[in-house]
Amino acid sequence: MGDNSVSFDERQRMKFITVRDLRTTPAQIWKELPGEQEIVITNNGKPIALLTPLSDTDIEDTVTAVRRARAATALKKIRDLAIKTGRSGMTMEEINEEIQEYRKSAKR
Repeated sequence: MGDNSVSFDERQRMKFITVRDLRTTPAQIWKELPGEQEIVITNNGKPIALLTPLSDTDIEDTVTAVRRARAATALKKIRDLAIKTGRSGMTMEEINEEIQEYRKSAKR
């Protein structure tokens, strides 16, 4: 397992490991995890999972934070798409009309 870390800036460093690394050297990865805080697991060079340490006392807070971050990312994508497609300035009436048109077409 080589040093597969990516540095985003001097304060934040993220380590990447492969699924194979996880399978062949799990003890080493569990040992490193508390110091790394996050390890990205990759498959065929693409990120597929984020490994992060948990404890009995913070599991609910951590899961809630991850879910909120996912929701914020999804909302940003929706907003960016709305800007890109010229729909960011739609009124509620226009939005409701779009919804009604979609629902009519989906019933067919």
